[in-house]
Amino acid sequence: MIIVAVAVVLVALGIGLALGLRRRGRSHAAETARVARAERLRQLPSFREALRRRVLALTGILALGAVAVITAGVVAARPMSSQTIQPVNTSRDIMLCLDVSGSMTEVDVEVLSVFEELLDDFEGERIGLTIFNSSPVQIFPLTDDYEFIRSHLESIKSSFDYTDAVPEHWVGTLNGNGASLIGDGLAACTMGFDRPDDERSRSVIFATDNEVNGASIVTLEEAAAYAAAKEVRVFALNPVQGKDADVSAELAAAAEATGGAAFGLRDTTTVSDIVAQVQEQEATALRGEAQIVWTDTPNLWIAVLMVAVLSFIIVVWRVRL
Repeated sequence: MIIVAVAVVLVALGIGLALGLRRRGRSHAAETARVARAERLRQLPSFREALRRRVLALTGILALGAVAVITAGVVAARPMSSQTIQPVNTSRDIMLCLDVSGSMTEVDVEVLSVFEELLDDFEGERIGLTIFNSSPVQIFPLTDDYEFIRSHLESIKSSFDYTDAVPEHWVGTLNGNGASLIGDGLAACTMGFDRPDDERSRSVIFATDNEVNGASIVTLEEAAAYAAAKEVRVFALNPVQGKDADVSAELAAAAEATGGAAFGLRDTTTVSDIVAQVQEQEATALRGEAQIVWTDTPNLWIAVLMVAVLSFIIVVWRVRL
């Protein structure tokens, strides 16, 4: 647009110069002819009216020329406008940490299904998946390759149909002594967070019924302390919240120690509801500082310049006639 405006100004100046030179030639020719009693001609009302119109036209030419020049200068100076925005940072890492013991099958399938649906709305979030029973296994690390994530979520979810002789979620998760060793599982999930120097929000969606059977290497309290030290928040999903007050309180205390929370799955509360709450908390934590963004806004001035130049050409043409 700026190039077009400059071109129009140059064309207008060229036309004006050409008309001026042509009129100068006519004036020179007129000077050779003498008119007797010219002072009486100047007293005629029609002559005075023509002279007044000509003065007004010349004044208009000067005014339009000045407006065009000033506006062209404004356009060349690149006028700008500011806008204050508050960006929302999507530098978010979410590790799905699923207890795949037999009592957790329905909850695990629901968690996997919810995240399958959420993938279409993710922009920049990295998702990882670690499962555990008596031993933890990382299914895939944190990544924002959503097609890759979707294929693995579907694969793990289908393994809960038990159509294979050895379901995928059994592979590597039964190498320890016991079942639902949640301290080991939470510690393994926390270790899956990379890029420690990056400013990223880190959270664990920790689905377990907290019914430990056996001796784990790391206790739940120790795993929670490790997560807190790594600035990882734990959000626990417990399908039997309240069934055993001591067990529920232990899981809730561990999650809250990391800055997270524990949620109980009831008849009126679904995994989707809980994940929505987690996302709201994360979004609040990731809201960035207000920033002022400057952008070029020459459009109005270019329009004024075009009108001024065209008007200048028209008035010059009328004066010439």
